[in-house]
Amino acid sequence: MSHVTQLPLRRVLLACACVAGAVAAHAQSAMPAWQGAGPTRYVCGGIGSDESNAMRAAMKEHPLSLLFARADGAYMASVDVTIKGGDTNSSAAMAFRAGGPVCLIDIPDGRYTIDVTTPGGQAKSQTVTVGGGAKTASFRF
Repeated sequence: MSHVTQLPLRRVLLACACVAGAVAAHAQSAMPAWQGAGPTRYVCGGIGSDESNAMRAAMKEHPLSLLFARADGAYMASVDVTIKGGDTNSSAAMAFRAGGPVCLIDIPDGRYTIDVTTPGGQAKSQTVTVGGGAKTASFRF
């Protein structure tokens, strides 16, 4: 390959790398702020298409994801969440109000009970085992 051909190819590859970096940065900027610290933290969101796409794309990168929706499929927010279990010395690993229909949870491996309550008082519970890959718990009301 001649030097003249290599220069445009390098520019094209550099441009592609820049575009890929900008897309990844945009996806990260669309994410809400994380809450908590260390091995136990969470982020909830999914309001608006950019945030929803960023949250859904990140689901496979976290041990546990929660999804909240009505029976008709419409997403829900402001759901109270309590996650219990994991370490046998801990009765509640975390408790929070979901600021959107999707929550990403970073939590140590273990068996957990997730209790959720809607603003209208409907309650549901699921037990999940975290570890060995991303898990999703869906709650429909």
